[in-house]
Amino acid sequence: MTARVKALYAVFEGLLHEIAKFGVVGAVNYVLDVSVFNLLLAEGLHGKPLTAKTVSTVIAATSSYFMNRHWTWRHRERTGLVREYGLFILLSGVGLAITVACLGFGEYVLHEHSWLARNFWGNVVGVAFGMVWRFWSFKKWVFLEPEEQATEDAAHEALV
Repeated sequence: MTARVKALYAVFEGLLHEIAKFGVVGAVNYVLDVSVFNLLLAEGLHGKPLTAKTVSTVIAATSSYFMNRHWTWRHRERTGLVREYGLFILLSGVGLAITVACLGFGEYVLHEHSWLARNFWGNVVGVAFGMVWRFWSFKKWVFLEPEEQATEDAAHEALV
């Protein structure tokens, strides 16, 4: 059993490390996002939770880009700040839309307007769905594999 577990780990080792690093970066920026969101709700945007969530997400996404670029996927190709950050923000915008849709569902469909409900729908449900989208899309389109590794992977997939 131990040999099988080691073999399985060897196959997924790189992915597991990326997921762990992405999770740490996500946790740091989640705290930043939630803190800014609640600060904005308390300081003048109480009646505008979607605006507060948008602002807090843009701040956290910018921080997340630099942390992911220089730690999570530092081993991947560098294709330029403008290209990477532009795509990162665009794909984060899709993640934001997912998050805001969840928050909007709680706010406008279920008519749950408490701080707890807003944090649950925006910062638990929305962030969870948005996180899955972000990991997959950043890995696929922003932080690209080195060219020779991408070619080897494509050749292997063609054989399967």
